[in-house]
Amino acid sequence: MAKSFLLLILVMGGILTVDQTIKALFVDGFRYYTECIDLILVYNKGVAFSMFAFLEEALKWIQLTLLVGVVGYTLWLKKSCYLIPAGIMTGAGLSNVADRFIHGGVVDYVYWHCGFNFAVFNFADVMIDFAVIWLLILNMKPKFCKS
Repeated sequence: MAKSFLLLILVMGGILTVDQTIKALFVDGFRYYTECIDLILVYNKGVAFSMFAFLEEALKWIQLTLLVGVVGYTLWLKKSCYLIPAGIMTGAGLSNVADRFIHGGVVDYVYWHCGFNFAVFNFADVMIDFAVIWLLILNMKPKFCKS
C-alpha cells in the first residue's frame, strides 16, 4: 500500500510540476502566434468549453472532492496497473484546481484555429484525456491489468 501511494504521489507531483511550470511562462507574458495555433493566455472559469462556469467558487471544491475520490478509489482497488494513469489524471486535475485557487480560473494557452476554431486548452487537459483513454483500455481489456 505504501509503495502504491508513493508511486501515485510521484506521478501526480510530476504532472503537476510540469503543468504549473508551463503555465507560469504564459502568466509571465509568453505568447506565440502562427497560422494554425496561437499560444496565448486565457483564464477559463468553467471546465471543458467553459461549461459549469455558473458554479463559480463551488466548482473548485467539487473538482477537489472528485479528485480525492479518484485517489481513494484507485488505492481501494489495489491494482497497480491503475496507479500511473490515475496519477496522471489527478496530478493534471490538481494543477487545474490549483489555478482556480491562485488565478480565479484555469490557465489555458493552446488555441487551435486552423480550419475551425477549437477550445483553448493546456497540457493538463491533454494529460487528463490521455489518462482517461488509458483507463478505458485497462477496463475494456482486462488482460492488460493483471495486478
